[in-house]
Amino acid sequence: MTVTTPNLSLLRSAGTASGRAIESLVISAYVCVLTLTVFVALSDQFWHWFVIPVVMSGILIGIDAVDWVRGRVDLFDPIGLSGAFGWFFFFLAPLLTVATGYWLIYVEPPAERRDWLGWMALLNLLGLIVYRGVRLIYFQRERRITTFWEIDHKRFYVLGAVALAVTALLQTYVYLSLGGIQGFIEAATDQRAIRLNLQGYGQIFMISESFPIIALMMFVLYARNQKSSIYRSWLVLGIVLLVYFLLKIYFGGLRGSRNNTVWGLFWAIGLIHFWIRPITRRVVLIGLIFLITFMYIYGFYKNAGLDVMRLIEDPTARVELERETRRDFTTLLLGDLGRSDVQAFLLYQLARPDSDYEYALGRTYAAAFAVLIPRSVIERMPSKTLEGTEALHGKGSYIPIDFEASQIYGIAGEAMLNFGFVAVPFAFIFFGLANCSVRRWLSGLTPGDARLLFYPFLSLFCFYMLACDLENIVFDVIKNIAIPLGITLLSLSSVSRLPASGQ
Repeated sequence: MTVTTPNLSLLRSAGTASGRAIESLVISAYVCVLTLTVFVALSDQFWHWFVIPVVMSGILIGIDAVDWVRGRVDLFDPIGLSGAFGWFFFFLAPLLTVATGYWLIYVEPPAERRDWLGWMALLNLLGLIVYRGVRLIYFQRERRITTFWEIDHKRFYVLGAVALAVTALLQTYVYLSLGGIQGFIEAATDQRAIRLNLQGYGQIFMISESFPIIALMMFVLYARNQKSSIYRSWLVLGIVLLVYFLLKIYFGGLRGSRNNTVWGLFWAIGLIHFWIRPITRRVVLIGLIFLITFMYIYGFYKNAGLDVMRLIEDPTARVELERETRRDFTTLLLGDLGRSDVQAFLLYQLARPDSDYEYALGRTYAAAFAVLIPRSVIERMPSKTLEGTEALHGKGSYIPIDFEASQIYGIAGEAMLNFGFVAVPFAFIFFGLANCSVRRWLSGLTPGDARLLFYPFLSLFCFYMLACDLENIVFDVIKNIAIPLGITLLSLSSVSRLPASGQ
């Protein structure tokens, strides 16, 4: 089966002031204004200046969202995905934050929250302008990839089988050392002692949790070369994805990390899309509903452990679990996927005349890479947890384990922790470079290139870096890619140059 990738001219047209881009701009503006009209009709809270930069941000990032929804870019195009997620992140989330009254707990909010949401939206708007500028410059200088990485399938299967055996043994060791699966669940969901309970297992998790993705890579390489269409039927692929999901739960999902499972599923869908058959946007919609439902239910597990089983015994227990865990659908959307309240409050704290916060000056970025070094080698640097706690609660408030702010600040929030609000627009330079660099892969790689095994995972972080801190990105990328990449590199049979006509 032939898997197509977008050509270079299609990708460039998404970043230029062509007639198509103008059409997308008009549609984006119409949708944003219509959405705002609904919010204004429902509440007079939106008669406030904060909606101006919010709507402008939504229109600007919405251009790419429109192209993605209309199928004008590939389903896994990072710029299209950034547009879709960014429309929620920069536009819908701030409006919902005001509509629901959602805000950080354990802090004294500013007298007028909308003012600080507005100032943060203005900074994000400047950042999005920088982002568009980076894209314009990058596309003018872009060069296509001219090499092809070919995999020796037999070698990959042998190395993969060995890796599956090793990872399975390591995961079994983890469970046995913590008292079985139930003991592991109790250790992983004890929020006050989770860090101590799982300390020293980080390097093991990096290896053991690779089992599902290695198994899936072996399947897609095998299925791609089979003449029978059965391997491309949705029934078979659905069963494969279900088995993969269950493996993700067993290999890391019980650790309480929803991202470990959700991002793994995203990667799996991408592998099927590029190696077996294209995924339609209808399938994406079904998958999105499943993922949101999973994240909602799994939020209870993360905070309540096996008490989540009460939902099976008594569906009405949902309300009680929401109260006990402070996990509801609003928290999922605005706390897990959005950063509007965190960033707005952080800006408010740093702008106060009596603020005693000392900027990190790059320490959180250095600490992010330090997580790759074992504690036995060097003493671990204080992470963004220290800086975030003191920024939100005042200097000297950080007490390891007893009082730590567990928030994630996103690319703009981490920039403020390090260099203040003036750094926010400059942080979007890296957002633009990441999106453009990974998109170059999509425009240059040909079907069957080994690098397409990793492209979906990298495209994920191109858009989610908006909501992540560097520490999360570094750890997740290394943990998920290291072992599969090593197997792939050892399995390469050749790295050849493409003919001139393919450039």
